[in-house]
Amino acid sequence: MPLTESHVTGPAEPPIRDLTLGELLAWAAQTTPQRLALVTGQSAPAPRQWTYAQLHEEALRTARALTTRFRPGERVAIWAPNVPEWIMMEFGAAMAGLVLVTVNPGFRAAEVAYVLKQSRAAGIVVVEGFRGNPMRATVEEIAPGCPELREIIRIEQWDAFVAAGDDASIALPTVRSDDPVMIQYTSGTTGFPKGALLHHRGLVNNGAHTMARMGVADGAVWVTTMPLFHTGGCVLCVLGAVAMRATQVLVEAFDAGLVLDLIGRYRANALLAVPTMLIALMEHPAFATTDLSSIRSICSGGSTVPASLVVALEERLGAEFTIVFGQTECSPVASMTRPDDSVADKAGTIGPPMPHAEVRIVDPATGATLPIGQIGEYLTRGYHVMLGYFEMPEATAAAIDADGWLHTGDLCAMDARGYCTVEGRLKDMIIRGGENIYPRELEELLFRHPAVAEVAVVGLPDERWGEEVAAFIRPAPGTFVDKDALFAYVREHLAPHKTPRRWYAMQSFPLTGSGKIQKFRLREMCGAGELSEL
Repeated sequence: MPLTESHVTGPAEPPIRDLTLGELLAWAAQTTPQRLALVTGQSAPAPRQWTYAQLHEEALRTARALTTRFRPGERVAIWAPNVPEWIMMEFGAAMAGLVLVTVNPGFRAAEVAYVLKQSRAAGIVVVEGFRGNPMRATVEEIAPGCPELREIIRIEQWDAFVAAGDDASIALPTVRSDDPVMIQYTSGTTGFPKGALLHHRGLVNNGAHTMARMGVADGAVWVTTMPLFHTGGCVLCVLGAVAMRATQVLVEAFDAGLVLDLIGRYRANALLAVPTMLIALMEHPAFATTDLSSIRSICSGGSTVPASLVVALEERLGAEFTIVFGQTECSPVASMTRPDDSVADKAGTIGPPMPHAEVRIVDPATGATLPIGQIGEYLTRGYHVMLGYFEMPEATAAAIDADGWLHTGDLCAMDARGYCTVEGRLKDMIIRGGENIYPRELEELLFRHPAVAEVAVVGLPDERWGEEVAAFIRPAPGTFVDKDALFAYVREHLAPHKTPRRWYAMQSFPLTGSGKIQKFRLREMCGAGELSEL
């Protein structure tokens, strides 16, 4: 029956599996021991690879080695790019009853120190360095100011570390599916990070259900482009791939040419990538010459997914496109389109709720469920919601209400089928002269213009109007930002008060580690005079 109120529950299938991360990997190893589980996506030196049996054994060795140094429940951080040892730590720490704290490889000393101190990490696993960031030296520098940090484990000395786990008599603790397993710090699109405390059941099932809705087949070849420190990488890619007993090609750091090469070389069937990555793939010269016919499924999300990008990829690759929507705090996906949805639904909505997930759209001021079609805050409830923010009870209470609803801060509207459209963030909504303006609508329109490669629309302070609409444009290759032409284009399609009055040309955008545009940084850069208005 068509809905009249904006409240819907996702399907009852697939069922929720009551598994820990370790039990998920053990299941894959027991059922497909000789299937290739993991291969490093590189050209030189020779790629490293593990079958599911080998991956499980390596995870067990890691768990036993960790047990010799840490007690169940302690937090252990990992600060590294997408290296295979990261995945060994993900499963090994889970088997050892530890809570893995993920750290962005781009962080600098103050940011890492904050994460280590706020999480009260007892240890950190770290690489020597990455992309000019002296990571091990940074850890040595900040360690004296982190009183609970007692172990620094270097990935370059990994073999010596895991050798302590060769003793099969070392007992591992009992771990339950509702135990905490990971702390993920919010990516920072709005500033100060909080540590979302996530549990086994939420991560295992969310990864599996996302893959299932994408239509990824058992035993597929999956390319992991997303950073592992983010739920898009360590949950949707890693755990989702294991749930499908897929062969995972691990990309150390996103490079469009390398990813295209890996798709062709391994005949990859599926990948997850944020829009900035997909745009980079399509703009790369090798896109037109690489055999991409093996790709069957592409998934995106994390920021606005332009309609034209959906259409272009489906037409050019013949692959089915899906869009995920959620946040770290919900493990991370709450709604998702389906492969058989119409192009209009894929391009314009985030689909219905995930299995076993409830979604409501409410009036942010009163909390009342809104009628169909009205814009309000997106709330979700179910197995996928985090336990809370680590040792931040007030922030947790503000995010999860007494009835278990996670308040996402996203502005959405629901149709009579339970499909939602995203209108923006509560904090991103522009109020100009008392009129609410939703950046998503403008971003979608501007992205369709042939001169626009990427766009972000932001509200900037204005003495007369309260806020003024500003558009930040990265021009398409071979073009430039003609603000008069773009002004006329927007005015042709939208009401005058929505048309941007301030325009900025960007060579690149400030991004989170997971590829989201940091709108708060654009505001800061304008306020500091770092950007020149056209």
